[in-house]
Amino acid sequence: MTDPRPLSPSPEALEFLLNRRSRPPRMLGPDTPSDDILKSLLTAALRVPDHGKLEPWRLIVLRRPAIERLAALTRTRGAALQIAPERVEKDASGFDTAHLIVAVISSPKPSDKVPVDEQYASAAAVCLSLLNATLASGWGAVWLTGWRATDRPFLTQGLDLFPHETVAGFIHIGDETRTPPDRPRPDVEALTTWVDK
Repeated sequence: MTDPRPLSPSPEALEFLLNRRSRPPRMLGPDTPSDDILKSLLTAALRVPDHGKLEPWRLIVLRRPAIERLAALTRTRGAALQIAPERVEKDASGFDTAHLIVAVISSPKPSDKVPVDEQYASAAAVCLSLLNATLASGWGAVWLTGWRATDRPFLTQGLDLFPHETVAGFIHIGDETRTPPDRPRPDVEALTTWVDK
């Protein structure tokens, strides 16, 4: 009997997706991928659904000096916004220990056919693709957002973004110093509706 699937199966890829886990910033060490490896991961990240071929995203690779600057800005802006000091310190400490962060920028393009929320969804897909490509390559990674992803002064002063741009995700990348315990996962049956007619 002929296999009806048009594509060759990849059980290793499926096994990876069924078991993937993000690594919190505190579990990432100082070693990071080489530029060549990082370029490969970024290339994989951009192979996402993109209705209209608008490319409504771009990437900013942040290395240690830039990350230190953003940690300081986190504290300044957090205080200005009167965010709880413990929350600000937690957010800043994630930058304090990071050695490589890729900011995935949502940069929607004018379009009569593709709404902005669909373009943002494409940018979010870049975040997940980069996260998964990094984890699949043996590096630790986590996708973070928070108030800095949309705070206009932070985006302008820290990342020089255009007024229509926001951060879809800060992807922290580094070597894994500890393996986090798995957490409870969603119940597929409870969250799935099967419609046959």
